[in-house]
Amino acid sequence: MTQKKIILTGDRPTGQLHLGHYVGSLSARVHLQNLHRQFVMIADAQALTDHADDPQKVRENILQVALDYLAVGIDPHKTTIFIQSLVPALPEMTQYFLNLVTWNRLKHNPTVKLEIQQKGYGEEVPAGFMVYPISQAADITAFKANLVPVGDDQIPMIEQTIEIVRKFNRIYKTDVLVEPEILTSAIARLPGLDGRAKMSKSLGNAIFFADDADSVSKKVKGMYTDPGHLRVEDPGKVEGNPVFTYLDAFGTDKTNIEELKDHYQRGGLGDSSVKKYLLEVLQAFLEPIRERRKELAKDPKQIMEMLHRGTEVAIAAADKTLHDVRKSMGINYFG
Repeated sequence: MTQKKIILTGDRPTGQLHLGHYVGSLSARVHLQNLHRQFVMIADAQALTDHADDPQKVRENILQVALDYLAVGIDPHKTTIFIQSLVPALPEMTQYFLNLVTWNRLKHNPTVKLEIQQKGYGEEVPAGFMVYPISQAADITAFKANLVPVGDDQIPMIEQTIEIVRKFNRIYKTDVLVEPEILTSAIARLPGLDGRAKMSKSLGNAIFFADDADSVSKKVKGMYTDPGHLRVEDPGKVEGNPVFTYLDAFGTDKTNIEELKDHYQRGGLGDSSVKKYLLEVLQAFLEPIRERRKELAKDPKQIMEMLHRGTEVAIAAADKTLHDVRKSMGINYFG
């Protein structure tokens, strides 16, 4: 029998999750939990690297993210869901890994450079934010993850983890750390409602799992389409049109969707008609998720107990790796 691989993935609790998360990672997690041993981390410590002044926001969103996980079908009996900051082995392993990475290497990590630019830090970069690629390496290696699902923008982060694994194993003449494999999504990133490349909480261009039917309706009606499609009879562009991207991602009647595309491209089909169909598709997809979420939210204590159980499992797994790390380094002074 083939041994199951270990997966580590997660999200920062800085807001509720949305359709972009579903396309980018959540749908894959629901599938992968049936094939592999999966750990899903609510990365609150990582969220604090750029939200240190608002810990209450992070605290409140731990429950919200957990509700989203369960509502979309992540099963705590198949997936270990845990809170990052409550696993003591992670910051200790981060401390050891800090000595294996130069400051210059961190500064030139493409993902870090881009996020520093996006956040407008200039020279005022929090040290915790700067070193979070090392913290992420600790997260991945603590659970001996073989597979790490990421978007293209996060690949440099995993490449840095691989560097740390190889350096640690070489210096300490061990194989205790597992080199992770990058697992990229086969589905393209979902654009924002405003046509921007990315659906994002901070940009206000997202549809959330917790949105009620009226909110979803308003958002879909205001979606960006083809700016050159001014009249119904005009031919319209499908490529780069978020409405059709969403239909491809969530629509089940592929034949009808292809017919709509053809009609739109040759002219005679208005944006409002396509949006009306998309709204039907999204409401059908979101309604059961919304109802499950609403039901689960009635008992927040039960959700937190689930997270507590998952965190206890995560602590045990990470502690075992930390024991091996200390032994490899020769700092297991009392056995």
